[in-house]
Amino acid sequence: PHIERELMLIKVRSVGKEREELKRTTDIFRGRIIDVTDKSYTIELTGDGAKLDAFIDSIDRASILETVRSGGSGIGRGERILKV
Repeated sequence: PHIERELMLIKVRSVGKEREELKRTTDIFRGRIIDVTDKSYTIELTGDGAKLDAFIDSIDRASILETVRSGGSGIGRGERILKV
Protein backbone atom coordinates (compact mmCIF):
# COMPACT_ATOMS: atom_id res chain seq x y z
CA PRO A 1 0.00 0.00 0.00
CA HIS A 2 1.17 3.50 -0.78
CA ILE A 3 0.05 7.12 -0.91
CA GLU A 4 0.05 8.84 -4.28
CA ARG A 5 -0.51 12.52 -5.01
CA GLU A 6 -0.30 14.84 -7.98
CA LEU A 7 -0.23 18.64 -8.10
CA MET A 8 -2.20 20.63 -10.67
CA LEU A 9 -2.21 24.36 -11.31
CA ILE A 10 -5.08 25.40 -13.55
CA LYS A 11 -5.88 28.89 -14.82
CA VAL A 12 -9.54 29.41 -15.70
CA ARG A 13 -11.52 32.29 -17.12
CA SER A 14 -13.92 33.55 -14.45
CA VAL A 15 -16.26 36.46 -15.06
CA GLY A 16 -19.73 37.26 -13.80
CA LYS A 17 -21.73 34.36 -12.35
CA GLU A 18 -18.94 31.89 -13.16
CA ARG A 19 -16.76 33.29 -10.36
CA GLU A 20 -18.97 32.09 -7.51
CA GLU A 21 -19.52 28.69 -9.13
CA LEU A 22 -15.78 28.18 -9.60
CA LYS A 23 -15.17 29.12 -5.95
CA ARG A 24 -17.75 26.54 -4.84
CA THR A 25 -16.34 23.84 -7.08
CA THR A 26 -12.81 24.58 -5.87
CA ASP A 27 -13.97 24.28 -2.25
CA ILE A 28 -15.75 20.98 -2.95
CA PHE A 29 -12.51 19.54 -4.37
CA ARG A 30 -10.49 21.06 -1.48
CA GLY A 31 -8.47 23.22 -3.82
CA ARG A 32 -7.15 26.73 -3.26
CA ILE A 33 -7.48 29.82 -5.41
CA ILE A 34 -3.93 31.16 -5.39
CA ASP A 35 -4.23 34.06 -7.87
CA VAL A 36 -7.17 36.29 -8.72
CA THR A 37 -7.55 38.80 -11.54
CA ASP A 38 -10.62 40.56 -12.93
CA LYS A 39 -11.03 37.81 -15.53
CA SER A 40 -9.33 34.69 -14.17
CA TYR A 41 -8.54 32.44 -11.21
CA THR A 42 -5.47 30.26 -10.82
CA ILE A 43 -6.36 27.20 -8.76
CA GLU A 44 -4.07 24.75 -6.96
CA LEU A 45 -5.29 21.18 -6.49
CA THR A 46 -3.59 18.10 -5.07
CA GLY A 47 -4.81 14.54 -5.01
CA ASP A 48 -4.75 11.41 -7.10
CA GLY A 49 -5.07 11.69 -10.86
CA ALA A 50 -8.73 10.67 -10.83
CA LYS A 51 -9.61 13.57 -8.50
CA LEU A 52 -7.85 16.08 -10.72
CA ASP A 53 -9.54 14.65 -13.81
CA ALA A 54 -12.91 14.88 -12.03
CA PHE A 55 -12.30 18.56 -11.27
CA ILE A 56 -11.56 19.26 -14.94
CA ASP A 57 -14.71 17.36 -15.92
CA SER A 58 -16.80 19.40 -13.45
CA ILE A 59 -15.94 22.79 -14.95
CA ASP A 60 -16.60 24.26 -18.38
CA ARG A 61 -13.65 23.15 -20.53
CA ALA A 62 -13.99 26.29 -22.63
CA SER A 63 -13.03 28.33 -19.55
CA ILE A 64 -9.66 26.56 -19.12
CA LEU A 65 -6.83 28.87 -20.14
CA GLU A 66 -3.82 26.88 -18.96
CA THR A 67 -3.13 23.64 -17.08
CA VAL A 68 0.08 22.27 -15.54
CA ARG A 69 0.28 18.87 -13.80
CA SER A 70 3.24 17.46 -11.92
CA GLY A 71 2.59 13.78 -12.53
CA GLY A 72 2.17 11.33 -9.69
CA SER A 73 4.48 11.11 -6.67
CA GLY A 74 4.21 8.28 -4.18
CA ILE A 75 5.51 7.01 -0.87
CA GLY A 76 4.97 3.81 1.09
CA ARG A 77 2.45 3.83 3.93
CA GLY A 78 3.53 3.39 7.55
CA GLU A 79 6.74 1.40 8.00
CA ARG A 80 6.67 0.16 4.40
CA ILE A 81 9.16 1.46 1.85
CA LEU A 82 7.99 2.01 -1.71
CA LYS A 83 10.34 0.33 -4.16
CA VAL A 84 10.15 0.97 -7.86
